[in-house]
Formats: sequence, structure tokens, C-alpha cells
Amino acid sequence: MSCIRFLTKHSPSSSFSSSILRHIRFMSNVPENTVYSGPTPQIANQRTTLMQLRQKHRNSKPITMVTAYDYPSAVHLDMAGIDICLVGDSASMVVHGHDTTLPITVDEMLVHCRAVARDAKNPMLVGDLPFGSYESSSDQAVDTAVRILKEGGMDAIKLEGGSPSRIVAAKAIVEAGIAVMGHVGLTPQAISVLGGFRPQGRNILSAVKVVETALALQEAGCFSVVLECVPAPVAAAATAALQIPTIGIGAGPFCSGQVLVYHDLLGMLQHPHHAKVTPKFCKQYARVGDIINKALLEYKEDVTNGSFPDAHHSPYKISEADAEGFSNELQKLGFDKAASAASEAVQRLNATK
Repeated sequence: MSCIRFLTKHSPSSSFSSSILRHIRFMSNVPENTVYSGPTPQIANQRTTLMQLRQKHRNSKPITMVTAYDYPSAVHLDMAGIDICLVGDSASMVVHGHDTTLPITVDEMLVHCRAVARDAKNPMLVGDLPFGSYESSSDQAVDTAVRILKEGGMDAIKLEGGSPSRIVAAKAIVEAGIAVMGHVGLTPQAISVLGGFRPQGRNILSAVKVVETALALQEAGCFSVVLECVPAPVAAAATAALQIPTIGIGAGPFCSGQVLVYHDLLGMLQHPHHAKVTPKFCKQYARVGDIINKALLEYKEDVTNGSFPDAHHSPYKISEADAEGFSNELQKLGFDKAASAASEAVQRLNATK
């Protein structure tokens, strides 16, 4: 700052000093109009905020959410302009090969969260609280939620269910300053009491419970509620009753937004295990798994018949003079077979040019 005052006072012209000051501000990483001394906010990559989601909801614009688990998928979500990326505990089934979501741990979830957070610059990032990490007490729930944000790089957390203890946990997490997304209907972590992966809200009592639970989560401070595997009229009723957005998954077209799993919507996995757990409501927008299988078979064939790698895919060169000298050195060392192999490799590569 003393340098700036000196230049302003002693420069020969006001235009010169103004030019200098403009260049100094340009070189600084501190915004001109700020009370903080942190780095300049990124303009090109702006994380979707709760305010933006509320604005979309008020304007009746559908919210897009995709469940993804790693860096490559996060890159694609970023490029597509998806509003929310959920790092879901369904990674237990989709990535780790389990039959349910129950086995995945907090530490495993944190690995997925960090991978997604490394490149998902635009979507809001929501991390699931896995089974066993928040049921014991509100303190446990808050502690786990803090880890998901601090260690996982998430913006918010999601928790399942609407029992009184879950409502208390959601409220405690919100009061700790962490945004919470609720989840009602089919809650995969509760398959033990639900009797499996069964849709909910299919009778009067169950349908009313879905709406009441969603309202209780809203009252607890949740910014949004996922409605999973409930009849479309029930989801429509819940959406109309709430003042926060609903995100549907197998819940019909009347929710405030929709979510699908990255691997499911891409048709990425075609093996029997995944076919067993792919939900009926999922629309496949591609059959990427078929493309992957075809590519792997072609790669295997090329390696087997010796057509890969060819000269084009062997880019690192050694001059013929150095190659000859290398062979001579190998012969001096008594490695005649290695010397012959090097000379033959040069000849074969030259022949395929």
C-alpha cells in the first residue's frame, strides 16, 4: 500500500498513476470490493446454491439431480450442467457389488465424496449418510455430517427416513449449520423393516404417512426431500403440500425435480448382478455397457493377434544410430539375444511405417 501511495504522489501525470494502479489491481488476487482477503471467486465455475434451487422451485423449473460416485462421472455432470450431484450410498451396490446399501462405511463414502468434489465445479454436492453413521444419537449424526462436509468436500448431506429419531437428527444437523436433504418412501437402508426393496404409499395409510413424513422433514429444516418409489398421485400430493422442492426417483412426473443413478441412465453395466438391481423406473438414455464390452473384446483380439500396439501407437523413438550402438553395447555385455531382439524390433517398426 505504501508503494501505491508513493506512485500516486510522485508520478509525473495522473494518467500514468491511474495506469499503474489498474495494473496493480489486475495482478492482485484480492477482489477490489471485499472485506475479506481471500482469493478472487471463480466466475466461470459457480456452484449451484440453495438460493438458486429455491428460485428454480419458485419458478416451477425442474431440478436435475444425478447420483455419481467418482471423478470421471463428476466431469460429465459438470459438462452437462446438472444442478445437483448426489454421492449416494448406492455406491455399495453399483460400485462395490453388494446386494444392499447397508455395508458401505463412512470412510468408503468419503473416498467417493472426495473424488467427485475434485472436479464437480458447478453442481451442488450432496453426500449420503451411510447406514450406522447417524442412528444412535443426534451427536453422532452431526459428527458424521461434519465429516462429510469437511473431509468429503460436500455442500450438504442426505439422510433417509422419517421416524422421530431421524427428524430429530435432521433438525440437529441443520442447527449445526449443515444443509440437509430428506428422503422418504422407499428408504433402502430400512429394507430390514420394509421387507425388501418395496414401493411405499400404495394404500391410504402408507400414502398419508409419506406426505406427513415429508412435512416433518420440512419442519426440521430440510431444503429438499427425495421421494422414492411412491405412486405418482402420492408424490404430487406431497409436492403440493410442501414449500420445499421434491426430487423424484420412481415417483412419477409431478415432483419438483428428478434423480437417476449415473450408471443406470447410461446403461453402463450389463452383467447379471447389475441387471438384478437395476430399478424398473430407470430410463436408459444409452447402452454404454454394450460399447464398453465391444471395445474390450476388440482390444483383446488386437493384443492376441499382435496388431496392437503398432508403430503408430509406439511413439517413443530412438534413432537408428543409437539403436545400433545400443545393440553393440548389449553384445559386448554378452546379451546376444537381447541385442538381436532390439535390432529386429527396429527393422519391424521401419517396415510398418
